[in-house]
Amino acid sequence: MPRPRTTSNPEILDAVIRVVSRVGPARLTLADVAAEAGLAAPTLLQRFGSKRGLLLEVARQGAEQLSEQFDQARQAQASPLEALLHALAAPADVLRTPEEVSNHLAFLQMDMGDPEFHAFALEHAVAVREEIAALLHEAIAAGELSGCDAENLARTVQTAYNGALVTWAIFREGPLNVWIRGEVDEVLAPYARVG
Repeated sequence: MPRPRTTSNPEILDAVIRVVSRVGPARLTLADVAAEAGLAAPTLLQRFGSKRGLLLEVARQGAEQLSEQFDQARQAQASPLEALLHALAAPADVLRTPEEVSNHLAFLQMDMGDPEFHAFALEHAVAVREEIAALLHEAIAAGELSGCDAENLARTVQTAYNGALVTWAIFREGPLNVWIRGEVDEVLAPYARVG
């Protein structure tokens, strides 16, 4: 009879994210993750097969969890625009230093150079754009925005958001969530209805 799992896969993947924050994906080891998750490294091998398998699972899970992040923002905020800003600022809950942002951006190297990682990165990017567009449509319907095409504006908001992660790590001015909100607000300002 197999032993019951004491640490769930989502808990392990959360541990991976914490280790990536500290050391980046290239320097991450199964021993680091095992220690963070309170497991033995062979357990990780049994469940995920390899470090690559573990990181692929993190990439897959990230794409799947995105809608949950945006749904939580909708529940927390009555305004579609506030929900959008809340959802986009969510990485600030995990990424607190420029070094942590840099370590997570190192994942992008795998995303760009490896077809399996790229497939998940593309899925994630498409889902982010769709979520942004949906909230922009909601903001237009609620009278918060006017004079814009939600689909085109979603692309620009997504670009501003991604750029904000990088520029905050470079300029290091104020909290990340404030920086992200400021950059996205600047993009939305010409379409915001005052009243």
